[in-house]
Amino acid sequence: MRVRFWGVRGSIPVPGPQTNRYGGNTSCVEVRPKGATPIIIDAGTGIRKLGKLFMQSEFGDGRGVAHLLISHTHWDHIQGLPFFSPLYQQGNELHLFARQRNDMHLRAIFESQTEDPYFPVPMSTLKADIRFHELVEGQRFDIGRAKITCTRLNHPWIAMAYRIDVDGAAMVYASDTAPFTDILLEQEFIREPPILGEPIDPAKLAKLEVMRSGLVHLCRGADLLIYDTQFTQKEYCSRPHWGHSTPDDAIAIAREAGVATLALYHHAQWRSDDQQDEILHDYRAKTIGEPFELIAAHEGMELILGDDD
Repeated sequence: MRVRFWGVRGSIPVPGPQTNRYGGNTSCVEVRPKGATPIIIDAGTGIRKLGKLFMQSEFGDGRGVAHLLISHTHWDHIQGLPFFSPLYQQGNELHLFARQRNDMHLRAIFESQTEDPYFPVPMSTLKADIRFHELVEGQRFDIGRAKITCTRLNHPWIAMAYRIDVDGAAMVYASDTAPFTDILLEQEFIREPPILGEPIDPAKLAKLEVMRSGLVHLCRGADLLIYDTQFTQKEYCSRPHWGHSTPDDAIAIAREAGVATLALYHHAQWRSDDQQDEILHDYRAKTIGEPFELIAAHEGMELILGDDD
């Protein structure tokens, strides 16, 4: 399978000369199993360019089928969907997968994104056939030959991590998540940062341990792990309730799970390309001797995993 990055930033798109090399678009990754329909993970602003490329293929004639896995519905992971060109071509088919919520159906969540006065084109007028699939934590399902597994992450309003097994390889997408040590994040946003280092309620700690074990299990033996590393350690200490990790957290998961390649991802919107280079350089020095390769995702990066003959 081929994995290509179309958006690697977190929170908000940041175009400009300081972000040209890594890219300024928000989260979007394309996974293309050999000879099969595309699987897209997240629909940040990076999905716009992907959609333009799709329209040069069968999607332009209304014969395209794609599957979209949404980690969660925070703005930077869905804001590009109304600009995904294949949705405006009759005959195309999009299967959209995301975590089931108790308070609102998945279709309603996405329809609200394009309601007046926020957007001029309501979802009900789109010409493509959009089919919604609600998921529960731990669910397994197939997309063609690809086997998909998901588990929950430690993030406000709850995000999902996805594993895709196909073509003799496995990749995992884990964005957004906080560490599993300091605070349990669920269906709320904690406005004031907690005091780090204070004892955690045993019930919450047990839930965090189960959550972390589930993620390690999901990542076990993966060829590629794409992981949320938005914060430095200093930044995390001032924003632990925002639901993001550091490279140290990602490295710990990668080491324990025995992955082959770890990709730093969901780069902070305030981080310049040169600053991101420094982070990669520093952590590569710290991980000399580790059994995995450390890379930093950038727009246009393409990785080939498993069998490609």
